[in-house]
Amino acid sequence: MDPAQDPTRAWRSPAPPCVRHEDEDVLVVSKPHGWNTHAPAPFVGEGIYEWLRDREPRWASLAIVHRLDRDTSGLMVFGKTPRANRALTSQFTERCVRKEYRLRTQCAAQPRTHDARFDPLPDGAWRVTSWLSKEGDRQASRPAGDPGAEAVTEFVPTSAREWLARPLTGRTHQIRVHAAALGMPILGDRLYGGLEASRMFLHAESLSFLHPLDLKPMTFREAAPFDGEAPGTAAVTRAMLHEADTNVHRCWHGAAHGRAGWHVDRLGDFLLAAAEAGAVHDDVQSAWPGAPAGPAGIYLKAWRRDVRRARPEEACPVLIAGSPAPPRFEVVENGVRFGLSMEEGYSAGLFLDQRDNRRRLLAGHVGHAFPWPDEGLAGREALNAFAYTGGFSVCAARAGARVTSLDLSKKYLEWCRDNLRRNGIAPEDHDFIHGDCLDWMGRLARKGRRFDLIMVDPPTFSRSREHGDFRAEKDYGRLAEASARLAAPGAVLFFSTNAARLAPDDFLGMVRSGIGRAGHVVRSEHYAPQPPDFPVTRDEPAYLKTVWMRLAG
Repeated sequence: MDPAQDPTRAWRSPAPPCVRHEDEDVLVVSKPHGWNTHAPAPFVGEGIYEWLRDREPRWASLAIVHRLDRDTSGLMVFGKTPRANRALTSQFTERCVRKEYRLRTQCAAQPRTHDARFDPLPDGAWRVTSWLSKEGDRQASRPAGDPGAEAVTEFVPTSAREWLARPLTGRTHQIRVHAAALGMPILGDRLYGGLEASRMFLHAESLSFLHPLDLKPMTFREAAPFDGEAPGTAAVTRAMLHEADTNVHRCWHGAAHGRAGWHVDRLGDFLLAAAEAGAVHDDVQSAWPGAPAGPAGIYLKAWRRDVRRARPEEACPVLIAGSPAPPRFEVVENGVRFGLSMEEGYSAGLFLDQRDNRRRLLAGHVGHAFPWPDEGLAGREALNAFAYTGGFSVCAARAGARVTSLDLSKKYLEWCRDNLRRNGIAPEDHDFIHGDCLDWMGRLARKGRRFDLIMVDPPTFSRSREHGDFRAEKDYGRLAEASARLAAPGAVLFFSTNAARLAPDDFLGMVRSGIGRAGHVVRSEHYAPQPPDFPVTRDEPAYLKTVWMRLAG
C-alpha cells in the first residue's frame, strides 16, 4: 500500500506557505495582496488572522499587533502568547519596530505643499509630515498642526519608479496618503489617485523588532512580488496551499476579481470555467496558476440556476481547449485523494468551497474556542447526510470514524465508495444508505440510532414524495431538528447551505431553533465563512454559510 494512502497513518498538517518564522512566542508570515488582515465584519470571510488563529491549536491565542491594508502584501508579525502580545504591542506603540515598504509609482515626486510638510533628505529622499483625519473610506492629509493624528514617512528612491517607504508612525493608510501628497500615487491605488493596475504595488519588504522573550534583534526580508503575478486568487492560494498537498482551488471568483459572471476552478491538471449568460472574457487560460505550460485542458459550462431541470448531457461542461480529461481523474486536497469527472453532470464531484471544513475533520480542530472531543473521532459513529460523492465521509473516515453515508443517488454513493478506496479505506467497514435524507433520519431516530458527528449539507432546493419540497430559506430548521434527534450527548454537528438569499443570522436562528426543539443545548458554536479563494466583496457577496456546533453532554 502507498504510505500516503494508509488510513492508520496520523494526518499531519504542514505549515501554510505564508509562514516565514515560528517559535513559542511569535509567528511571522508574508500576507498576500487581496487578503484582509482581519475580517472587516461578521459573515464576510476570514482575514489571514482568523484563518491562522482557527487553523492550529497552537495558534489559538494569536493576536494582531499591527495591520496591513487588504491590497498591501508583505511581512507581518503576530504574537502567540499573552506575554509576546504585550511586548510586541509595546514595541509598536513606542516606535521601536523598523518597517520598510517598497512601492511602485507611475510618476516622479512633485510635492504638493498645501497637503503636508515636505523636508528634502540626501540622495533625492523626502520626509513627509502631516496630520491625518478620516473622511469616509479615505484618510485626508492636513498641514502640520491641523486636527488629526501626526503621521511621518520617509521616502527613498531606488529606481525611476520604485521607492522605499519608512513609516516613522503607524497611522492607517499613511504611506498611501503621503505618496499621493508627494505627487506620486502608488500604482493600482485607486483610492488615492493611482492608475488602474493588476494590484496595488505596495509591499512590506522588511520588518525588524526585538524578540519579546530574550530581546534579541530579529530582522526579516521578503522581496516584493511585483512582476509575473497571475491574476485572481493566485497570490492568496500560494500563501495558503502547498501544490503537492492540494491542487484544487478557485482561480477567478467573479466580480471579486473584476470578472463578473465568471467562476474558474483549478481541478488538478484542468480548468473548469462557469460563465453566466452575457459574461464576456476571452482569456480563461490566464486564470491558470501553475507552470508556464498551462492546463492540460479547459472546460466551460453555462452557469445554470435551474440545473436540476437540465438533462445530464446539457449540464456537463464542454472541452474548449487542450486535451480531454479521463472519465475519472484524480486530484488531491489536504493530502486526500478524490476522483473527479467532467462527464457526470453539472458538478465535477467536489465542492471546493468546503475545503477548510473537510480539513477540520482531518485535523480534529474546528476553531480557537471550539472544544473538539478529546479522543477525536477514532471509533466514533458519524453520519454524512446528503453525502454526494463523499468528501466529508472520506475525511471523517480518515480521522477514524465509522461513517454512514446517506444520499438519494446510488451513483453518488458508489462514487463515495470509490473515493474511500482511493485513500486506502475499505468501504465495507462503513455504511451506505440510498434514500431520502429526511425520511431516513426519521427512520434512524425511531430505531434509536445515535451519532457522535453529524454533517448536513443539503441542496438549496429538493423534492421528495415523502416530504414534498425542501427549500433551505424556509425549511432548514426542520432539517436541523431531524438531524439533532440523531445526536448523541456531546455530539458535534455541522450544518451548511449555499442559499444566497438566506441571511447568516436567519440561517443560524433556524439551526438553533431546530436543535432546541430536539431537546438539545448547544455548548459551543463556530461559524465558518467561505474560504479566502472565494473572496467576499460588495459586487460578489457571500453565499456559503456553515456552522459547527458542539452539544452539551
